[in-house]
Amino acid sequence: MNIDQILESQRKYFQSGATLPVSFRIEMLKKLKNTVRKYETEIGSALKADLGKSDYESYMCETGLVLSELSYMIRHTRRFAAEHRVHTPLAQFASRSYKKLSPYGNTLIMSPWNYPFLLTIDPLADAIAAGNTAIVKPSAYSPATSEIIGQIISECFPPEYIAVVTGGRKENASLLEKKFDFVFFTGSQNVGKEVLRHTAETLTPAVLELGGKSPCIVDSTAKLKLAAKRIVFGKYLNCGQTCVAPDYILCHKSIKERLVKEICGQIKLQYGNDPLSNADYGKIINEKHFDRLLRLIDKDKTVIGGTANKNTLQIAPTVMDNVTWDDAVMQEEIFGPIMPILTFEDFDEVYSLLAEKPKPLALYLFSEDRRRIREVTERRSYGGGCVNDTIIHLATSEMGFGGFGESGMGSYHGKEGFDTFSHSKSIVDKKTWLDLPMRYQPYKKGLYGKLLHLFLR
Repeated sequence: MNIDQILESQRKYFQSGATLPVSFRIEMLKKLKNTVRKYETEIGSALKADLGKSDYESYMCETGLVLSELSYMIRHTRRFAAEHRVHTPLAQFASRSYKKLSPYGNTLIMSPWNYPFLLTIDPLADAIAAGNTAIVKPSAYSPATSEIIGQIISECFPPEYIAVVTGGRKENASLLEKKFDFVFFTGSQNVGKEVLRHTAETLTPAVLELGGKSPCIVDSTAKLKLAAKRIVFGKYLNCGQTCVAPDYILCHKSIKERLVKEICGQIKLQYGNDPLSNADYGKIINEKHFDRLLRLIDKDKTVIGGTANKNTLQIAPTVMDNVTWDDAVMQEEIFGPIMPILTFEDFDEVYSLLAEKPKPLALYLFSEDRRRIREVTERRSYGGGCVNDTIIHLATSEMGFGGFGESGMGSYHGKEGFDTFSHSKSIVDKKTWLDLPMRYQPYKKGLYGKLLHLFLR
């Protein structure tokens, strides 16, 4: 079927009410979970082909998180979908007031290439739990993973319920020309703007999961050895191709030399003396991004790394010192294994600097000063983050994940994901055995007026 046929069949399927029963949604989530388990080996092989991910990293960062989200939604969907009763004002006596979450309907999920399995199936799990149909559009840059996603979904669901559309820009453009009830997009800011332009034309609600230059602040009280260990893990995971990876370090001038030394030591501990020969170290997604990243590396400022292998599309974990805000590496989201280090002398300077920057998807702070931690988390605007760690805030279904401003809009995971793919209806169920007369014309003064004033207070 072509896109128009798929969308039309999904409209009819949703309108039939087939996706609405909670028992059906849970059954579909269980079916998807079992099928993902069945294809764990194939998923790992696909991620290895596309991004060079090891089996361990593939499970830790993609398949395992998907299974966790599916399990969470299976356990909680019935509770999430239940009507929620709220207080009824006296003026509306006698009635029952409640909120009812209803699926949007026909949804579009557009996913990226950096975590191609996780960032496709996670939002799909939320969409299914909320009772929607979905067309899934994985990235053309990760073809092996797109293929296994298509195999899993076609085995689980008929296309009038969940369908996969593959392809590149032509297919993306075609999908965005269609009228959906809801669009969920994960990717770059530039493409996110195009998505929002198209959805605005049809007044379609959309969630944008974007990115940006996420700062990692290290103050003078931080435990540097542990900070370096956790920063290196978060920065070079998936070769830095993580939307919430620390983009750059902003550290206190007094501890910079020690921090650089600890980071260089951690790179050797975690990746070996020759990271490019490490079988568990991945690769850059394609030659275009490989060449872009190499242009950001200033050899004169590189203190470790900087080596690359074009045949394998690998760039070693790289640290650049004495970087300025004017350097090329600070003009765009890096999205690769290059870590610039900048310094500050007082936090007023930090607050002023970051206030002028676009709102990042994440912010990380390494500090033992509780007052400073409270101050930074209150004063700075960002999507989410960690204190004394990196990236792990996204690995839970108990908290929503998303950005705002330039880093996106809306969130998902767990209850937040269920709500994101749902519309909350506010409903008053008015009883017929009593009808208070004060609201009807002809209006009467005196006692009725006093009663109305009392009821509406």
